Amino acid sequence: MTIQNTIPRWRGFNLLNLFISEEESRMNGKVDRSDGNFSEDEIRWISDWGFNFIRIPMSYRNWMVDENDKYKMKESTLGKIDRVIDLGNRNGLHVSLNIHRAPGYCINTEISEPFDLWKDSEAKNLFNYYWETFAKRYKGISGEKLSFDLLNEPPNPADGEMTRQDYVTTMRDAIDVVKKVDPDRLIMIEGLSVGTEPVTELADTGAVQSCRAYTPFGISHYKAEWVEDVEWEIPEWPGAYDNGVPWDRKMLEQHYSRWCELMDMGVAVHCGEGGAYIHTPHDVVLRWFEDVLDILKSNNIGFSLWEFSGEFGILDSMRKDVEYEEWYGHKLDRKFLELLRKY
Repeated sequence: MTIQNTIPRWRGFNLLNLFISEEESRMNGKVDRSDGNFSEDEIRWISDWGFNFIRIPMSYRNWMVDENDKYKMKESTLGKIDRVIDLGNRNGLHVSLNIHRAPGYCINTEISEPFDLWKDSEAKNLFNYYWETFAKRYKGISGEKLSFDLLNEPPNPADGEMTRQDYVTTMRDAIDVVKKVDPDRLIMIEGLSVGTEPVTELADTGAVQSCRAYTPFGISHYKAEWVEDVEWEIPEWPGAYDNGVPWDRKMLEQHYSRWCELMDMGVAVHCGEGGAYIHTPHDVVLRWFEDVLDILKSNNIGFSLWEFSGEFGILDSMRKDVEYEEWYGHKLDRKFLELLRKY
């Protein structure tokens, strides 16, 4: 039996100050993505502009004290998580904590994990321990203000690697751990195949399911340096390519229809990430993303742009074809902001 669940139409941004580990930060020079120093100004602006949601993707390595005892958690990092929850809630924003790099799995492959979340009991136990710790720490905060988004973007199911059942079992176990501590905690789980495929096997848990707004890939990740072995076509909209096929509005509607069918089953849906990298022409981004937002809004699905500040965002994105507005020492993409506010 499916547990009926409804949520507000949350609209907002991902904030990346705990997104990657200190090790990865040193590798790519983006120290601000591991320092945990969330900007009070940014959170206030998000609220002032009419949004009501922030998602906090996190690497477990930022709170891990010792490689030899991964159960020890840095109180200094936990304090920074406390702070962003408080800042968000005081500004009327729902805060969603997400483990982006989990013990034994991450969609990013810059550094390798010492074990396998899907197969190794040590990794599963550690993953559950972290969520149990958060459940205990934040039990007094209502589900209206705080949710747990358990794991970022599980991979494509594959025999010998992660099967559908592996994912379902791992998520059920984590849900049970959290609910045992805090039965009222709102939980999100993400679609399979990097957030693109609903998981009907978990419809009975009451968990919100999270989709993505990166389709077609030829728009969202055009010339992204971390994407290998792709011959890029200059993106147009309609007409941008995904897996060799040009996409249009009707295909987008079909893509999201699977999530609407999930909602018909009583499962709440939210779009946890979306957007386009800096090399996609700005006018193409705006035309495409307006169609995405219109489809999401017409189906009462909220969204969270990846990211607020940075290459996918509305602030300091460093796009070369945008006339930026000066904003308290930052560069604001006003056209993109107003598009998001419209929906």
